[in-house]
Amino acid sequence: MNSLSEMNIIVTGGGQGIGLGIAQSLLDAGASVIIAQRSPLPAALAGQPGVHWIEADLAQAQSYAVIADSVGRTHGAVHALVNNAGFMFEQTLEQMQLEDWNRMLAVNLTAPAFLSRALLPLMRAAGGGSIINIGSIEGLAANPQHTAYCASKGGVHALTKAMAVDLGKDNIRVNAIAPGWIRSALSDAYINAQQNPTLAWEGLQRMHPAGRVGEPEDVGQLAVFLASEASRFVTGQVIVIDGGRTSKLPLPF
Repeated sequence: MNSLSEMNIIVTGGGQGIGLGIAQSLLDAGASVIIAQRSPLPAALAGQPGVHWIEADLAQAQSYAVIADSVGRTHGAVHALVNNAGFMFEQTLEQMQLEDWNRMLAVNLTAPAFLSRALLPLMRAAGGGSIINIGSIEGLAANPQHTAYCASKGGVHALTKAMAVDLGKDNIRVNAIAPGWIRSALSDAYINAQQNPTLAWEGLQRMHPAGRVGEPEDVGQLAVFLASEASRFVTGQVIVIDGGRTSKLPLPF
């Protein structure tokens, strides 16, 4: 395993779902993990050494300075940032209200850009570092009624490349992870609510050449690699982690 000892790493939205898998993997690799999110930490994280929580709503612009100031006081330097916080809703373009669109972009796209900017002095103080943006395979293709979500994640992918170009001079690498179907309580509930859950699970697994859907720790292990020195020549990349789903052409039978 790549060692992240003596590294301070911020994970936004690190208390549940993919974020929790990332946070736990970073902790297991020896990092000190600062989780920035609105809700308190779950018990599984709160009791662990090396975990810190900053209450912050990434939909609000003032959260960027709150996070940077807090980490500056408690840790002094930041070695990696995982811009994971995000959300999704299903609406057609006709149904969508401007405030819904604006909130989606505020959390999923604006926050990664401007939180990264706020943390640049702390990353420079560390001599450089790694920024990991969480995109999605829906930044590459689309599901129905996901106009805003797809736009936000496609923006994350483009933002990643532009940031990598600009920040290379500071020894800061920037990459994106584009997960496919990753298990969570919400995604499991969605499948289990289908008319025939057994067939739904079988169909979902057949979509993946790997023969299964992803787990949060699958994304977590990739984040560990991108935060570590093992990936020191990797920057400006969007790395798809989807069990081969987007590589498989669909058949009508």
